Amino acid sequence: MTFKKFILLPFFICWSILSFAGNGSGQKYSLANNLWKSLSTYNVEWDSLGRNSSYSMPLGNGDIALNVWTERNGDILFYISKSDAWNEVDNLVKIGRVRVSLFPNPFASGASVKQILYLRNSEIQIAGLSNKSNTSLKIWVDANLPVVRIKVGSSQKMTATIAFDPWRTAPENTPGGLISADKVVTYKNVQLISYHRNESAKNPHLLNLTFGASIEGKGMAIENGNKLHSVLSANDIDFSVHVLTATTNTVDGWLSKMEKQIKATDMINPVKARLNHERWWQQFWNRSWIFVGGDSDAITVTRGYVLQRFITACAGRGVYAIKFNGSLFTVDNPSEKLGKDKTTGKDNIGPVNADFRAWGGQYWFQNTRPIYWPCLAAGDFDIMKPLFCMFSNMLPENLKQVHIFYNHEGAYFAETAPFWGGIPDIKPESKGGYTFRYFTPILELSAMMLDYYDYTGDKQFLRNTLIPIASAGLTFFDQHFPRDSQGKLLLSPDNSIEMYWDVTNPLPDIAGLHYVINRLLYLPSGMVEANLRNKWLNFLKIVPDIPMGLKNGKKVILPYACPDSVKFHNTENPELYAIYPFRIYGLEKPDYQLALETYNERLNKRSGCWYQDVIDAPLLGLADQAKNDVIYNFTRFDRLLRFPAFWDRSHDYMPDEDNGGNGQQGLQKMLMQCDGHRILLLPAWPKEWSSDFKLCAPFNTIVEASVRFGKITSMKVTPASREKDVVICSGSLKH
Repeated sequence: MTFKKFILLPFFICWSILSFAGNGSGQKYSLANNLWKSLSTYNVEWDSLGRNSSYSMPLGNGDIALNVWTERNGDILFYISKSDAWNEVDNLVKIGRVRVSLFPNPFASGASVKQILYLRNSEIQIAGLSNKSNTSLKIWVDANLPVVRIKVGSSQKMTATIAFDPWRTAPENTPGGLISADKVVTYKNVQLISYHRNESAKNPHLLNLTFGASIEGKGMAIENGNKLHSVLSANDIDFSVHVLTATTNTVDGWLSKMEKQIKATDMINPVKARLNHERWWQQFWNRSWIFVGGDSDAITVTRGYVLQRFITACAGRGVYAIKFNGSLFTVDNPSEKLGKDKTTGKDNIGPVNADFRAWGGQYWFQNTRPIYWPCLAAGDFDIMKPLFCMFSNMLPENLKQVHIFYNHEGAYFAETAPFWGGIPDIKPESKGGYTFRYFTPILELSAMMLDYYDYTGDKQFLRNTLIPIASAGLTFFDQHFPRDSQGKLLLSPDNSIEMYWDVTNPLPDIAGLHYVINRLLYLPSGMVEANLRNKWLNFLKIVPDIPMGLKNGKKVILPYACPDSVKFHNTENPELYAIYPFRIYGLEKPDYQLALETYNERLNKRSGCWYQDVIDAPLLGLADQAKNDVIYNFTRFDRLLRFPAFWDRSHDYMPDEDNGGNGQQGLQKMLMQCDGHRILLLPAWPKEWSSDFKLCAPFNTIVEASVRFGKITSMKVTPASREKDVVICSGSLKH
């Protein structure tokens, strides 16, 4: 497949867009007048028709998302996804597929066609120009309402059909259970509705869950039971597609909810709704930004950062967390590996539809986290809330299961779990495994929540979410493991993430305990009960020291404290968890050389996907390595997919969200790192790159700055009182 050009302005034009800042410390700095011009540089534009869903563009409002594409006959199609559309066997699947056809067709082969994603207002426009007409179709998902809008305008009168294009047309027996067929129905002779209902789901969390969509349009009539068509020719044609997921006792109950939702949405003035939609997206883009200049790689990195942040926003405000393996943007794949042939041992290659995603419907914490860490510096705190809410809702059941399985208190989150949670019952005689005895996620989630609290100051979140989860995790570690002869906690058997199984005192858990407890102890005294603080303090006293040893004659942090060598099972560097996500070591911290030697002696040296080099390098101030890593991450698009930020699957599935998330965080850490009250600027920034950025820091702080030739040329810190906490690691300003 030919990879369609992504239109980029020549570099000198991009430089002119970025070179607007003044000089001198403290000068008023703002991108306000240039933000939209800079952002428009990264709109995605194609000038030829597509073929199938692999040629699609993403769109969404955080809960409802679309893959939009054209086909050779000029039809416009889109898949609809929703963050809570789980089928009977716990797979996150599509709501449905919609096909739009115009007559006469302005987009047919041979016509001049452009398809453009406008980032500023999250809208796709498909335009066709011929000798007879000038036609434009616009599609967007309302940022504040559960509805997709399609608006057609043309200089020539035309008619249109909009139809459900189902593929789940018959029940399917799977190893996980029966998956029912979709149904397309008319409701009260005016609404055309397609829905999927989980009537035979084995799990109560999925039973009677119904999801679907309803199409409506003025001047439209139902045709053949599965499409709407224009009654009269017109220059302007509008459609709406309403989307709903709900658990109801009956289908009629769900249909009634859909009817009420449509009435509520239609009561809102469409002009006002559109203005509110645009306002939401403009506020989103104005929260933060990073624009990089200097060479073609810098432009590519900016494109990757901007488009990944857009993709995350399109899928990140729903009921559940974003899926790492495709998010809401999975597409049809004609050549998926479907296991090994038992006779030949060769890969079975076959087609799969857009409901398929490798690694299934469960959440893998280590793969989910890369999407969310960069939301902090970006100021996208609303996108983080579904992640925290999902795990908070898991906590009660996990507390019960820990008590039943192990007869003690506390809880942990399994590395792999469905959205309702649950943990395995691991017996003492159970053999080790990738995710057995892998207890780290609750510690990293606690660290992320501590950062979220520092950034936002949300006291209700602290009381109701952070402290209950963090306390449950610490209680689990305290009561689940014995003490050694010195009275210290003995973490054995325990996994050093997925890399080393059933070892003693693994670094990730030890570093996590030290980091989380110390952070908890610094919480405001009025927010934490004295007895709980004393409990944490006493527990910290018995947490083992960071395991250290020699490797190639150099003192390094070890992945675990066992004296014997344990077989590794993955391609991870668990010893570097003391640098990220548990930031005990790093730039301008004690024992920097120890951390640097540990990084240099790491077993696995990789970037892309979920590999952490792209984050560890800037945390150690390694500008050249960090630059190479972010370039690698943001050039790893999937060659089978047309959109330039649908990243290669690597260990995950296309489009891979880990790759983009880690690339985002790596780029942020190159420009700014926060440690307590300190704000380090340019800790790992290559002098040959320029940048204009606006990023968030803890304590409701915003930093806007311009970088030229390795120096800060303009800076604004809000509130101004926080400027005293800024440390310039490179450049002309000294604080």
